[in-house]
Amino acid sequence: MSIQPSLDLVIFDCDGVLVDSEPIVLGVMAERMRRLGIAITDAECARDFAGLTQNATADLIAGRLGAPVARRWFDDLTLAVDRALAERVQPVPGITAVLDRLTIPYCAASNGRPEKVALTLAATGLAGYFHGRVFTSAQVSRGKPAPDLFLLAAKSMLVAPERCVVIEDSETGVSAARAAGMRVLRYETGAPGHGADGGFSRMEDLPKLLGLPTP
Repeated sequence: MSIQPSLDLVIFDCDGVLVDSEPIVLGVMAERMRRLGIAITDAECARDFAGLTQNATADLIAGRLGAPVARRWFDDLTLAVDRALAERVQPVPGITAVLDRLTIPYCAASNGRPEKVALTLAATGLAGYFHGRVFTSAQVSRGKPAPDLFLLAAKSMLVAPERCVVIEDSETGVSAARAAGMRVLRYETGAPGHGADGGFSRMEDLPKLLGLPTP
């Protein structure tokens, strides 16, 4: 299967698609939540919190805790996450080769904090691929699963939504892409699901799905 026809822009999610950051971020978050007295495993944290904005995360934690979480807690969490990312984050296997092969314009659109996105792209050596083409939820009133972020990316790149394909790894992101009227491929599913046009589990398979010529 290929979705190349009428494709003018590839929009990459960042966490879990470009950089292998989610196990690090969610592991730190789960450990900090357990300190608050919330019973949660790393796997449950990944299931419930992956892809959420900071505001959505705060609301979900407050619901679990039964009370709002102090701003200081989130400040400390941010510092701990950034330290761990700076020390351990790696690019998603195969993504550099994909970017080197792309002949279609591309950009990144992430629900993450601008500072975290910049840190992870720099630490993994991917920043140069996306100079001036990184969009975050800080630039819109509603992050994913609303379509606003993807629509901003398409507008900024001067491409109509229907001529974009989004590469995502979360239900939140897939929903946002669908709401934006864009095609979407889900990484790590291995098959179409949750509204995606297709799924794949190896980054090496993405060029074929995008209809790129074999090298």
